[in-house]
Amino acid sequence: MASTDTAPPDALLLLRASVANKLPPILAPTDSLDTASELAFPPLPPLTSAPAVIPLSTLTRFIKDNAAVDLRSIFFAWQERESTITEYIASAQQLGVTHLGFIERLELVTFVEGGQEESDHIRPMAANFLASKSGQQLQMQQAAMQSQQLAGKVRQTDPRLLEIYAGERVVLNRDVMLRGIKPTDFSHVRKQAEDFISRLRSSSQGAKPTTLPTRPAAPHRPPPPPHHHQLQKKPRRQDPIILLSPSASSLLTMANIKSFLEDGVFVSPSTAIEAPPNFLRVSRLLPGIHPTIPIRFDVVDSAEKFKPEYWDKVVAVFTTGQEWQFKGYKWSNPVELFREVKGFYVGWDGDQVAESVKRWGTGVNVLQVERGRRFRDRELCEKFWEAVERQLKAKGWWR
Repeated sequence: MASTDTAPPDALLLLRASVANKLPPILAPTDSLDTASELAFPPLPPLTSAPAVIPLSTLTRFIKDNAAVDLRSIFFAWQERESTITEYIASAQQLGVTHLGFIERLELVTFVEGGQEESDHIRPMAANFLASKSGQQLQMQQAAMQSQQLAGKVRQTDPRLLEIYAGERVVLNRDVMLRGIKPTDFSHVRKQAEDFISRLRSSSQGAKPTTLPTRPAAPHRPPPPPHHHQLQKKPRRQDPIILLSPSASSLLTMANIKSFLEDGVFVSPSTAIEAPPNFLRVSRLLPGIHPTIPIRFDVVDSAEKFKPEYWDKVVAVFTTGQEWQFKGYKWSNPVELFREVKGFYVGWDGDQVAESVKRWGTGVNVLQVERGRRFRDRELCEKFWEAVERQLKAKGWWR
């Protein structure tokens, strides 16, 4: 008879071990996730010495909205790790499983692939279990398995060696190290900033002119007529404009540009359900222009209704390398256009950059989107905003 202190294998650890050993689990009794009821794992020493079968309804240690996520939803998220977030959510709703958010799915995939050991979304093992004999053995075995994955050639199972591996410190990547062990609430900083800005505005509006020393009264004379420039109010700086390519082959369109520029997430434009608008407004805080106030940008994909003064506000032009796009622009010559305005060419990673873009010189920034690796989208988004911030500084924006 089995010992009473032996705990059932953890589903997340089994899934992680099966991926590390390239022994994927099998759905049972059918191979379809919507009709299967169990997930069968092969023997995965040192976690298990015999096949393990876990019901798909088993609740795991992965937490979403303060509730445990079942194994069926976890396994489905792992299967759909290469899908876009829009495709994944649509498939999850159709299957009837719990769908994870973008960051949640990213942390699950990173954990299963062995990229990190802890997560805010994964509940640690129970303290009483880790304190028991079986818990200590499992902890040492996990460290041994991790060391084997890193070394790629260590296969010994000597108890003394396992104990040494258990004392090793795992080197984590910077994203995990900077996350911390618990979330920090910075809402008080926002409140202090709002109070400071409110006081600053009220003091500037209610400030009285400084009283200068009085001079002897002069004979009364009618005041001179005001100058023309005194009658005119200082024009208010209008929002800068981002101009997209109207080409059907463009990867960034009015259907997905807002999620890319504001959230750093690339969504395929072909997945858009509603018709895209012809005008959008996005906001971005650029500390080099103003440290506290975000700048609003108008986004359009056509210059057909542009007034002549609108071209002074254009700070970025997206292109697919087709010169017909510039017909009707203030600068119809691409070389001249990209000397005045920053250009951006967005293509798939690994594809050839259009020859026309290469001829147009350094005025066009090339951004390459990686297929199936959505966590790289944020890097491309930051590169875009850095170039726009330099463009605004060169134009003397808000100076």
